[in-house]
Amino acid sequence: MQTHIDAPQARPREVTLGWSVDRAQRAMLLRQFPPAYAKVVADHVTLRAHADATDPLPEAQHAEIIGRVDNDQGVEAMVVRIAGTTERPGGGTYHITWSLADGRRAVESNDALEELGWASLPEPIPVKLKPARFPA
Repeated sequence: MQTHIDAPQARPREVTLGWSVDRAQRAMLLRQFPPAYAKVVADHVTLRAHADATDPLPEAQHAEIIGRVDNDQGVEAMVVRIAGTTERPGGGTYHITWSLADGRRAVESNDALEELGWASLPEPIPVKLKPARFPA
């Protein structure tokens, strides 16, 4: 009698779903808001981390930069309002990690926002975002 043994299932590749910042506008925004720290990020807004690579991309949304946080310890981020809210569906605040000091990681922007809140900008700044997947 033959026994059938299933091959191990490959785990789906994890990605981060969100939106990338328009490259041309990114350059303009970096001139308007010079980074506080040496490592410039200013790359994307996360909708959901640890997503399956086959999950659909989010839809394009109207977005505005409306605030900023700097923890004075090497983490700077810009707060983004998407479709009228700053709150991500899974918790946290929509943001663009703007700049980091050596040894800091982009994920620390979440901590800075949770611990310190954020300061509003005088006027909202429209930002062009494109639906995208990023390596987890």
